[in-house]
Amino acid sequence: MSNSPAASDASEAPAVSDAAPAPVALITGGGSGIGAAVARRLLDAGYRVTVTGRGEERLRAFAAELGEPEELLTVVGSTADYGCVQSAVDRTLRAHGRLDAVVANAGTATHDSVAEGDPTGWTDMVLTNVLGPAFLIRASVDALRRTRGRIVLVGSVAGFVPTPGNVYGATKWAVTGLAENTRRQVTEWGVGVTLVAPGRVETPFWDGYGSLPPGHLLTADQIADSVVWAIRQPEGVDVNTVVVRPIGQPN
Repeated sequence: MSNSPAASDASEAPAVSDAAPAPVALITGGGSGIGAAVARRLLDAGYRVTVTGRGEERLRAFAAELGEPEELLTVVGSTADYGCVQSAVDRTLRAHGRLDAVVANAGTATHDSVAEGDPTGWTDMVLTNVLGPAFLIRASVDALRRTRGRIVLVGSVAGFVPTPGNVYGATKWAVTGLAENTRRQVTEWGVGVTLVAPGRVETPFWDGYGSLPPGHLLTADQIADSVVWAIRQPEGVDVNTVVVRPIGQPN
């Protein structure tokens, strides 16, 4: 079996000890796609998990799909609103008393270009994709310092490879920079930072295009394996950047 993070099976990681309190993770945009897949993996590994999202019905459906586990807390709110993000962190701490990992997964795309696109959608995209992760870091960092936890930012290959006119890609370049800037500040506090940058993944992201792109696509579960692999690194190990493409994606 491959030892690469994308292929590793979270079930092979050491089980959470019964003697220690179960670790706690908060995932933004956790009701579907990559965020939901990460939540499932962590719940299976013995974590207590909070997921946030804008859609109450989607979060309810996700919880129902999992059988309404006691270890799952769902919080409706927008990552583009600092008050909502702080509230989600506060609710998690009240419910569980600790926070060991946060996953900034929520994102949106307008699928247009800077020279020909519709600017009306850009504000929400920048708030969600750039300020959302920054808000989550700010709201959670004190709790993560206490547990020596981990911050995971879900970026994109678009944050490394320029695409002509791609405004969405520009937001992901910002996330790439945010990850390293954050790491340089919080590493002295014992907090780890990992940027997971997927290539083409079969998720609702492509709904705005009307169809999936050609060629092989990764699954949300495969990216979730990389996220959970990063979260569950041994103490003292800080994996900082994981770029995961499907075989056949050239850019």
